[in-house]
Amino acid sequence: MSVPASVDQARQTRDDVTTLLRDWRDGNQSALDRLTPLIYQDLIRLARARLKRERREFTLDPTALVHECYLRLADQTRLDVESRAHFYSIAANVMRRVLIDSARKRNAQKRNAGLRITLKTGIDFAEAPSLDAVLLDDALRKLADFDERKSRAITLKFFGGMTTEGIATVLGISVATVGRELRLGQAWLRREFSTASL
Repeated sequence: MSVPASVDQARQTRDDVTTLLRDWRDGNQSALDRLTPLIYQDLIRLARARLKRERREFTLDPTALVHECYLRLADQTRLDVESRAHFYSIAANVMRRVLIDSARKRNAQKRNAGLRITLKTGIDFAEAPSLDAVLLDDALRKLADFDERKSRAITLKFFGGMTTEGIATVLGISVATVGRELRLGQAWLRREFSTASL
């Protein structure tokens, strides 16, 4: 039985992406130019999923978010990328930084009117109210101070829209462990936000 051409082509594209990521990691800046067309649509999907959770007042559209992400990634002289999944994890973190920087800028321009985000992911935050993106970023940093893995898992799920399986691959842990880390991290964030609102 032969492999369908579309499956074979997808496998080849994944292999090309992995090869170009390794070349880029090794300092070949032109590899990023060849890589971009192969990953652009994936990054647009990631940005759309991320921005779908945002309120309408947010000014970036998916294309602008991807372009800003690309500029920040291209600015890296060496990027330590281990795999395709790891790259998307890095891209998700860069998108997070773009959104947080935008929220901080907006807060500076308009007092107490920061970007509001909701925690609608696969994680159930029990109908948590909208959260200020800057407060969420601060909470994730605080969580990372004593449990970096939980913070990374939540970041990959929330900002990266990654599946539990994808997060397991990036973090090098089992799917069951990812589920546990997300639940415990979620509980910690709930407590953190309820304490902050007192």
